[in-house]
Amino acid sequence: MKKNKIKPEELIAAILLFIMASIAFVNVLSRWFFHLSFAFTEEITIHFYVWMTTLGIAIAFERGAHLGMITIYEKLPKVPRKIAATISSLIAILLFLIVDYYAIREIYMDITLFHMESEALRIPQWIYTIGTPIFSLFIFKNIVKGTIKEFQNIEGGTL
Repeated sequence: MKKNKIKPEELIAAILLFIMASIAFVNVLSRWFFHLSFAFTEEITIHFYVWMTTLGIAIAFERGAHLGMITIYEKLPKVPRKIAATISSLIAILLFLIVDYYAIREIYMDITLFHMESEALRIPQWIYTIGTPIFSLFIFKNIVKGTIKEFQNIEGGTL
């Protein structure tokens, strides 16, 4: 019997979701009872939402849950199907390398040149931005894992 192991990206996403829901709930209670809103809650939830989106992309790559043109893909023989899967994976890796390049560039500029701080908490902005390249590591890992799984499906005759 295969035991389902919790993956780090799923655990981090669950923790982020719990924190976001808790902060939003406390803010709703604050508005209801004290008629005031905490400004920092929006800042934190928005940045955590971006992080969760990155983690969700990683999870989707591993599960093969991204949209695709499978009508044509299913009709291809094994070798062209492997080539298509490889090209698709390389394009995805290239896309996230570009995203990471600009995120790291933004972090560098925030640290050295702009010294940007967040609006509400006055936290250095790069702390929020650094989540994208860090969580992209899960994306790269899962693109490779998903491609290997796809190759196994092609060899096994399943799709």
